[in-house]
Amino acid sequence: MVDAGERNLWQLLWEYDPNGLIVLDTDFNIKLVNPAFCKMFQVEAEEIIGQPAAQLFEDVEDFKRVWEKNEVVRGKEKEYPAHNLYVRRVIFPIPDENIIACIMVDVTQEWQRKKEMMKLKTETVAKVNEVVDNQMKVVQEIAGLLGETTAETKVSLLKIIKMVDHDIV
Repeated sequence: MVDAGERNLWQLLWEYDPNGLIVLDTDFNIKLVNPAFCKMFQVEAEEIIGQPAAQLFEDVEDFKRVWEKNEVVRGKEKEYPAHNLYVRRVIFPIPDENIIACIMVDVTQEWQRKKEMMKLKTETVAKVNEVVDNQMKVVQEIAGLLGETTAETKVSLLKIIKMVDHDIV
């Protein structure tokens, strides 16, 4: 049995947890959300409690699978572009209460840094390819010029040899 002091402590944890917490019933309607969740999704608790989770998430397949298979989904990442949000989720059933709970850790900044790093790497590779292509063009031009001057030199040498041979004869 949980006494009033413990209940208050759990309530404080719920209120102050920086992770988004949401509880759904077995019909996948929203039963409970914490303030961090509301901040992440830019909603008021009163607006969404009792609403189908599909209205907010669009896709509730992970929640369905967790409930139907009585399994836990850990660390699965999900993007919510409408909210400019990227989260790592833990979804788990609580069969005794006929609910599904989800903890969402906001990893948006980390994800954006990864995207920026990938963009930078892609741009760097493209620039290196461009530089190498330009160097190859220059090398081909130099080789062409060397070939032309070598051919001209050979023609001149052949003329000199012909003249020398002609003078000897």
